Amino acid sequence: MITVDEILAADLRCPPSQRSLPWPETRDGVTVVVEPKPHWAADMTAFRLQDRSYCYYADWIENGPAARFFDHPEACGREVMTKARDMLVREIAGGLWRL
Repeated sequence: MITVDEILAADLRCPPSQRSLPWPETRDGVTVVVEPKPHWAADMTAFRLQDRSYCYYADWIENGPAARFFDHPEACGREVMTKARDMLVREIAGGLWRL
């Protein structure tokens, strides 16, 4: 049986613009969780791991922790990753993922 960690690792091997699942990135001691770009968005978003704030991925790539973060009332990076992992658990249980 395939695991959530195996699915996340396989997705992480793709270039950032082709990933379909969130992933963590750390620069200068600050960790964000990057949410893949939906088809309609101009850029991906990077949520701080603990804080309910986000920035645009292009800004994160260019400026790292000095990127301009905005308050986000609904999500932090930890919650973004938890939702993705929960979704994968449900999909594995439903037989949607196979080796």
